[in-house]
Amino acid sequence: MKPEGPGPARRQGAPRGAPASFTEPERLQKVLSQAGVASRREIEELVVAGRISVNGLPATLGQKIGPGDRVKLNGKLIPLRFVQRTPRVLIYHKPEGEIVSRDDPEGRPTVFERLPVLRKGRWLAVGRLDFNTSGLLLFTSDGELANRLMHPRYEIDRQYAVRLLGELTAEQARALTEGIALEDGPARFNTLLDAGGEGVNHWYQVTLSEGRNREVRRMFEALGLTVSRLMRVRYGPVELPSRLKRGMWMEMPEAEVCALAGLPPPVPQQGAPGKAPAPKLRRTLPRA
Repeated sequence: MKPEGPGPARRQGAPRGAPASFTEPERLQKVLSQAGVASRREIEELVVAGRISVNGLPATLGQKIGPGDRVKLNGKLIPLRFVQRTPRVLIYHKPEGEIVSRDDPEGRPTVFERLPVLRKGRWLAVGRLDFNTSGLLLFTSDGELANRLMHPRYEIDRQYAVRLLGELTAEQARALTEGIALEDGPARFNTLLDAGGEGVNHWYQVTLSEGRNREVRRMFEALGLTVSRLMRVRYGPVELPSRLKRGMWMEMPEAEVCALAGLPPPVPQQGAPGKAPAPKLRRTLPRA
């Protein structure tokens, strides 16, 4: 007796062999055809015939499925494996004299001119650094990750190296860690460490858990102090690599991106070396 419906007898149940891998989410017909269940046209006929179900309910044409969905053919579970799409993250060493904006009425250089072109989507800056501030700037292709890294409720630590003209008094240092009144609300440093210096210049390392406009500079200015240089050296767990020079960028390794985004670590490819090579440092010339 011939099997009922289109396709060979094996396609009435789950396909044999290892489950196919897919990027979430995908249309039901595409996923099942790539998994070897049947052709897309045959799958459409199976859906219309009510022989395919998703999570216990009859499937519909064009329905999308993803991780956690249980797909059955003739009551038998089809093994499917979905692969997470890891966001891309760039680490950029911003020099002074660039703005973190795509357009500037004054025609000043923008950091986005220094980044590689994305085939799909666009780079999103994680926070900002003002025109005269240098240091670590993160970019990602994923809006959800960008929001997670910037949203105040996550209280992600930012660390800056600050050069002042002169030294702080004990009273000024205490005020900066207990709270300074700014026009947009109180602000304070989580930590403030003396990093030494020579002559009239003195360095300090400060951390805070928010990123209001020119906040670090305004806190010192509120005490009558002048910041002669400001550089961000850390954002959350990401530190500015010492070998990454100004105007250069590097792509964050996938394992580090997964840790940053709270995703499961990537599965090592079979036959791949145990230790990943160091990320390449790159410099992109501004586009005309």
